[in-house]
Amino acid sequence: MVNSVVKIFLSFFLTFSVGILITPFLTNYLYKHKMWKKKARNEGLGGGETPIFNKLHKEKETGTPRMGGIIIWASTLITIFILSILSDIYPAVATQKLNFLSQNQTWLPLFALVSASLIGLIDDVLQVRGGGGYIAGGLALSKRVLFVLVIGYIGAYWFYYKLGMTAIAIPFSSPLELGVWFIPFFMIVMLGIFSGGVIDGIDGLAGGIMAVIFSAYGVIAFFQNQIDLATFCAAIVGGTLAFLWFNIPPARFYMSETGMLGLTVTLSIIAFLTDSVFVLPIIAFPLIATSASVVIQYLSKKYRGKKVFLVAPLHHHFEAIGWPASKVTMRYWIISIIFAVVGMIISTLGITLAI
Repeated sequence: MVNSVVKIFLSFFLTFSVGILITPFLTNYLYKHKMWKKKARNEGLGGGETPIFNKLHKEKETGTPRMGGIIIWASTLITIFILSILSDIYPAVATQKLNFLSQNQTWLPLFALVSASLIGLIDDVLQVRGGGGYIAGGLALSKRVLFVLVIGYIGAYWFYYKLGMTAIAIPFSSPLELGVWFIPFFMIVMLGIFSGGVIDGIDGLAGGIMAVIFSAYGVIAFFQNQIDLATFCAAIVGGTLAFLWFNIPPARFYMSETGMLGLTVTLSIIAFLTDSVFVLPIIAFPLIATSASVVIQYLSKKYRGKKVFLVAPLHHHFEAIGWPASKVTMRYWIISIIFAVVGMIISTLGITLAI
């Protein structure tokens, strides 16, 4: 138990340190090459709400670099590489225990993190250059959705055919058997969490929330004795906090798609690996609520001819009614922690009672 805790916290500390160390190099590159949008968005997420959004964020959106999410997945990859190489070069008991790259626990989420982050990086580059045709540049939404569904299918295939998973656990009840429908269910869950990526819109908001969510799933994995997976979650939290150190107001850069796309897709994988999909909407409640606000706004304008929120997503609505950005961020963090704790309690109680 003690060795497992040391492994988890060492991974967290190492990833945080690597993230802090590589940030100056990334920052210099982003500012030197002016890696920010050259024009503000011309279409609102909720449909035609750009004037309000631009009033709140136009100057920052066109003057702050994107691609800060590179810190998160790059520092995680470097940490995994260091500990893996160390265990190969010095195959002692201690170094072997520190290595958390394992086929049954971390290969799949690592694949999801890297592949989705690279897709997000392509989208960010296109947004900076103004290409791709989406809003102020970037991959079209349909293309990003297609990429997510492809990754989702690969993940679903692995779970269904390699791991034989056909059901999802329901706390305090029997598992819900899905059979072959597990595959589309998996893909829909991943797409739903991906849609919550629109929460990346205020300095410090997304970073703090994602750190809380991955911390919660790290705890769940730990109590399930999936130590490598818990260590992987800790590494992501360390990288996210390194990013957050430079993203709190005034943000030095934004996380953008290379961060959010990778994190949301990886989160879905981890939820299935821990068989805790049922509590995912609770632990990731800020993501779900943010995504839902965009859908509600769009449907209301389309069928009722009027808006529910001043501007969507929801966090910008709170800004529009007069809340300072810092207040919105802090309150979202608090809500995120509360829902994460509730989700962890439900998950661990369900596991305990099942045993």
